[in-house]
Amino acid sequence: MTILVTGATGNVGRLVVRGLTGHVRAMTRDPAKTSFPAHVETVRGDLDDPDGIPFDGVEKLYLFVHPPTVQEVVERAVKAGVRRIVTLSSGAVTWGFDTTHHLPAEQAVEASGVEWTHVRPGEFAANKIDLWGPSIRADGTIYHPNPDEFGQPIHEADIAEVAVKALLEDGHAGKAYDLSGPPQLTQRQMAAAIGEAIGRELRFRDVTTEEALTYYVSLGWPEEIARYVLGLSGYEGGDPDDFADYEYVVQPDFEAVTGRPYRTFAQWARDHVADFRATA
Repeated sequence: MTILVTGATGNVGRLVVRGLTGHVRAMTRDPAKTSFPAHVETVRGDLDDPDGIPFDGVEKLYLFVHPPTVQEVVERAVKAGVRRIVTLSSGAVTWGFDTTHHLPAEQAVEASGVEWTHVRPGEFAANKIDLWGPSIRADGTIYHPNPDEFGQPIHEADIAEVAVKALLEDGHAGKAYDLSGPPQLTQRQMAAAIGEAIGRELRFRDVTTEEALTYYVSLGWPEEIARYVLGLSGYEGGDPDDFADYEYVVQPDFEAVTGRPYRTFAQWARDHVADFRATA
């Protein structure tokens, strides 16, 4: 049995690859830049080129959602003999915010006729690396206009762990797992956890929302996503007021699947010390 992992070098995908047993085929645009365990077959492939995806012998698929080609990818997978698909989706589907990105991907997988499981995480803790990392490494500061704003970031290892179980174990077919992450924290509490992990006192810059937006875009973040992160627009560019009724609750699916609680943000910070420490 071969398991194909798309998005194999992403924050979640790389951990899925390492967590799987048996014959694992990791797909990436540039195999030369990867370093996976010996049992992993690294292959070249691109979701933008469905015809070139190496589905031969594949029975299970970890699907990183790529909207432009997802329908074709799913059709080719099923035609090639894939019988189980685990989709990296989004908690935004559960809340009804996502209608054009992950939802159509879920629908395509469900209509395929094979076993399916959707993994729906919320806010990725790893976003802090790109948003906060550059300024923390430079001078120990953070660009965020509201340090007391709440968030509920999830460790990417928790997402990968559920995906691995859904790929390897029976009993997960037809289920969508909502992964919220541990209890909510303020941005200030998250910064304190990172500061403790790297042994450096961090401070928030006194910036407006628009100044933070300009800064995030300068880091390479798409403006639409940066506006959503800062509460200037809703998911997929909608009305930010649509998010007003969102509740930061700890969803039970992770503990039900794994038998243990979510990793804390403090644990995530300790696991990512190298991403926030200044390099010589």
